[in-house]
Amino acid sequence: MNFTALSKGVREHLGQRHRYEHCVRVARLAENLARAHGEDARAARSAGMLHDLARLYPAQRLLDECALRNMPVDEFERRNPIVLHARLSAELARERFGVSDPAVLSAIAKHTVGAGSMSALDCILYLADGLEPGRNFPQRAELARLAERDLAAAMRATLLSTMRHLKERGVPASPETMAAAAAFALPTGDLEVRTA
Repeated sequence: MNFTALSKGVREHLGQRHRYEHCVRVARLAENLARAHGEDARAARSAGMLHDLARLYPAQRLLDECALRNMPVDEFERRNPIVLHARLSAELARERFGVSDPAVLSAIAKHTVGAGSMSALDCILYLADGLEPGRNFPQRAELARLAERDLAAAMRATLLSTMRHLKERGVPASPETMAAAAAFALPTGDLEVRTA
């Protein structure tokens, strides 16, 4: 499927202009980051376009769709079903858009909470989603520039920013985010939110 047809299909599937425009911006940034780091720009652009296919699903639908596909759901995901949209979006990309590239599917599945093991494409999509120009937080532009130069440094800085934000809100990070932080050698002890 060419990118024009893919974009049209995503726009129709999402049915929301705001979410579609976010996907376009993520696709563009992912493509640019892939080029800057010698990765597959076409794969990055496709992953960016497809990454949020399930993002607008309500919590119960996310849980139901995962159950229909026999996808395991851990306790954190059960308490925070919104994070399931990443893994479910990868399944929808395969089912509805014929994506078979495991690298693209992995990037989509890991774009929200990260993972203990992340490829360059996984990192590119994670960063593109969090740092696209429509995001509005003080360090966004600086982190996006860092991502163009050094993926690992950008992952460390972005994960640290995310975890600090979660801690300020009293929201625990997912086990996968903690694993990603450990993989990028972040000191996580003082960033953990303890739950009762």
